[in-house]
This record gives sequence, structure tokens and C-alpha cells, in this order.
Amino acid sequence: MRYELMIGLRYTRAKRRNRFISFISLISMAGIALGVMVLIVVLSVMNGFQTEVRTRILGVASHLQISGPSGTLDEWQSVARIAGGHPRVVAAAPYVQAQGMLSSDRGARGVAVRGVLPETEERVADFAKHMVSGSLDALRPDAFNIVLGSDLARALGVLPGDKIALIAPQGIITPAGVVPRLKQFTVAGTFDVGFNEADAGLALVHMEDAQKLYQMGGRVSGVRLKLQDLFEARAVARELMADMPDLFAWDWSRSHPNLFRAVQIEKRMMFIILTLIIAVATFNVVSTLVMLVTDKQSDIAILRTLGAPPGSILRIFVVQGAVIGVLGTLLGVAGGVLLALNIETVVPALETALGFKFLSKDVYLIPDLPSEVHMDDVIGVAVISLALAFLATLYPSWRASKVNPAEALRYE
Repeated sequence: MRYELMIGLRYTRAKRRNRFISFISLISMAGIALGVMVLIVVLSVMNGFQTEVRTRILGVASHLQISGPSGTLDEWQSVARIAGGHPRVVAAAPYVQAQGMLSSDRGARGVAVRGVLPETEERVADFAKHMVSGSLDALRPDAFNIVLGSDLARALGVLPGDKIALIAPQGIITPAGVVPRLKQFTVAGTFDVGFNEADAGLALVHMEDAQKLYQMGGRVSGVRLKLQDLFEARAVARELMADMPDLFAWDWSRSHPNLFRAVQIEKRMMFIILTLIIAVATFNVVSTLVMLVTDKQSDIAILRTLGAPPGSILRIFVVQGAVIGVLGTLLGVAGGVLLALNIETVVPALETALGFKFLSKDVYLIPDLPSEVHMDDVIGVAVISLALAFLATLYPSWRASKVNPAEALRYE
């Protein structure tokens, strides 16, 4: 072992001469550990939110959508056949998308109406696993059944089996003027996907019923695709558009761009803000080493008189600062990863103990606190922490290497 390392480690362990310096060292180590732990937990929660939002949105949306220049498709069967033949496309389903108003005895709500084919819709969406009552199979041609989001059904005060009126904006021209098109539907079921925009504002009907109500004939709004890898959506869209140049395609990241962008920006800002916690903790390392250099001036002078070069003195105090940084970082990484992996257990326990819920479903998109640990985030946080701790040791160590032996030993 080089003597610089041996002396640096000895200074780190020494507690007899100045317990206050050892206490400040422990505080510095704890500050770095706390900063690293909080940063890892927050980034993991942001990753969990991003994945949860994407999963819930794609549970009712799609990885990729294809439509015509006017927003409709005349021969959707050929489009579905060509798209379904792509090696990275899992399934394709036609759909009719329109706006409408649902009216019941309890009130009225504006909704997004989606006409679907139940046998193909279940291949591209996750409604089947989120059904609260009934099923999509109840949507049959000319039966005029409707499946509502749970929050929408609750707001309208309807249950499966109740009648409800769907009003389409396309009107019928009569001698008395334009009369809105209205059709009575039977509530056949409800779903709860955990995505407020769908639960409170989406209604599903059979595609043929939607075509009749909105006077679309044999046309549809487009074809929805499910891919093997959702992150390849843009590449698949470019390849499909090369075969169908007259059509348009847009992927899942463009269906709710502001939401995905907001989550990404929040993650970056939280990373910058919480990195400052680690930076503040490293300032304690500076103060600790400055006090240690002042306390050890006579030791430094003796080492210099014995022939130790300034570089060796510098390395001695870099070792002590590095020990604080490394131990603090390791403790923070261990604690952060452990807490992030168990956040879904810790948060409900805190909610039970405190008697209130942190994330209410009425206010937040996701009522639970998800967590997803990414190793690149953990490694990035650890590297930044070690780098800041190392930089914090440079100035005090440089000051120690500049100590004049004669001045330091004058009053000894």
C-alpha cells in the first residue's frame, strides 16, 4: 500500500484528536447518500410514471394509425391486409372516430364515439382486460349497444341495460330546419382503464352502427395497428407509407405529444434540481477537508521535512475526500435502489399511517405511485456524485500541498 493511501485512510478513521471533524465527515457522507438516494428514487418514479402513462394511453389508443387525406378510408380491407403483412405489425383493426353527445335522465355529456369491430379491436387494444361489466362481444350490428367508460357511466347515472340517447352533430335537413341525428342505444357494459380521458369521455359502439349514425356508408376513419415494438412505430410508418403513398400515418407519440413531452421535461428538470442536493452535500466535504488541513498542519510539515513532495500531500487529502464520496455514493445507491424497488409497498403503508391518499384519482391521471429502476439512471447518478465529491477535494488538498513547513512548525 502506498503511504499516501495509508495515511489518508488513517486520517479518515482517526477520532481521538478532533471528534468535531469526524462528525462533519459523517454529515458530509450522509448528505451525499441522501442526495443520491432521493435522486434515484425520483428518477425511478418518473420512469414509472412515463411507462404507466404510455401503457394506459396505448391501452385505448394504438401504436400506429393509418388514414386517408380526408380523414377517412374507402377500402380499409386492403389497407389492413397490406399493413398486417408487415413483419413488425402484430394486428390491424378498422375504426370509426366521431364526436357526439350522450343524453340520459341524469344529464348530458359530450363524448368521443369510436366504432369498432369487437373481434379485431381486442387485438390492438386492452379493453377486454379492463371491463367492469359486460363485454365487447355485446356490440353487434344493428343491436345498437354501447359500452361506456366507468366515470362517464357514473356521471350519466346509467347501468348496463339502461337506455341512452346518442346525438350526432351531423343533422337532417327538414322543412323546419336542421335537426340533429339521434339514436337510442342500450348500455351493454362499462370499462375502467385508469386513464381519465377514456374513462370519462369515450364510448364504444359497433362499427356498422357508427357508420349508419354518421352516414359514412362503407367508409371508416382509419386502421389502427399494434406493433411488436412500440418504439419502432415511426420506422414502420415510413416503410408502410412507401407502399401506400396516398395515405397518412401517425404514431402513438403524436396522439398525445404534450403529455409525453411534459413527462420527459419534468424528469430532466427534477434531475437538474435534485443534483443540486448532491452538490450542496459536497460543499460539506470542502469544509471538512479545510478544517482537517488546518488541524493537521504540523503533520503535513513533518512529512514535508521527511521528504514528502507536495504531490504526495495532495494525494493524502484527496484519498480522505474520495473515501467520503465513495462511501456516501454507495450507501445512497443501495438505499435508493432498495426504496425504489419497494416504493409501491412503502407509499400505501405511509398512506395508511397518515390517513390520507397522496394521489387522488379525481385529481391525478395515475392514482398510484409507480416505480421503474433504470440502470443507466443509477450509473449516471453515481458517476455525477463521485465526480462532484472528487472535485470538492481538489482545493483543500491543493492548500495542504502548499503548507510551508517552517511556518507550520514555528510554534510547535
